[in-house]
Amino acid sequence: MGGDRAPDEIVAGALDAAADGIEIVLFGLPGIDTGGLELVEADDVIAMHEKPAEAVRAKPGSSLVAAHIAVAESRADAVVSAGNTGAMLAAGLLHLRRLQGVMRPAIAVPIPTRRGPSVLLDAGANADARPEHLLQFAHMGAVFAEDILGLARPEVRLLSIGEEPEKGNQLTLEAHALLSASELHFAGNAESRDLLAGAADVVVCDGFTGNVALKLLEGTIKTLLEALREEIAATPRGKLGGLLIRPAARRLRTQLDPDTYGGAYLLGLRGLSVIAHGNSSRQAIANAIRLAARGVEHDVVGRLASRMPERRSTAAV
Repeated sequence: MGGDRAPDEIVAGALDAAADGIEIVLFGLPGIDTGGLELVEADDVIAMHEKPAEAVRAKPGSSLVAAHIAVAESRADAVVSAGNTGAMLAAGLLHLRRLQGVMRPAIAVPIPTRRGPSVLLDAGANADARPEHLLQFAHMGAVFAEDILGLARPEVRLLSIGEEPEKGNQLTLEAHALLSASELHFAGNAESRDLLAGAADVVVCDGFTGNVALKLLEGTIKTLLEALREEIAATPRGKLGGLLIRPAARRLRTQLDPDTYGGAYLLGLRGLSVIAHGNSSRQAIANAIRLAARGVEHDVVGRLASRMPERRSTAAV
């Protein structure tokens, strides 16, 4: 029931993913047409405008909460939703709970770059973060890059306003020092202009910065592709040229389209959670479900739990 196009596009995407052999159970209001997929009836819905923590506690019978409980009780392997992101985080913390030693879960978004996929985190789970959180995000991102993206010894960079170590606010300066002293393959700062060029295998930042950067990238890509299509269609010569470059344009669109991945893992929980865009299309939902299935196959949760370094306690003197 979550997302701007629910339930029709959600059901359509689920049917597409089910054709790949993925077993899907839908959670939603009674009476919706599921196209033959199993429906677990939920008597309530958490809207996008509701306060996440309050809504999750006040609406235990909502579709989003019921789906999380199914994962917590091992009746499902993963939960996917295009609904309220804050509610996804709150329900995950309440019902799935954090992995031992994890301070904050983080949203890990695969970004298509010119040199291959990289992962950006945190992309919106934590608007405010401390340096030690960013260090832990880097560790989670490195595990993700190795096990899901297949990258050996992934390079990690810190998103900042300049490549020099002394550039940035207090958070990035302190996080830079922690990352430099870690066992990670840390290569310094990265600037946002280099994200699509492939700034690093793993790019780390706080959730506020990451969410702004991600939406800027998605909006820029969409605007440029639409402008290119309009220019091609504007003149007869443009239409002729468009026919010649159509195969290359389609490959580029597929590579850069956010719907290609469809969703993002919420890393750091004891269950697998995938957050899809609020305006997800049928294709995006299908790919988000496929992303969740790959996470189950690769045991993302188990690998994170076994490979996360122990949390070190700190004391002020």
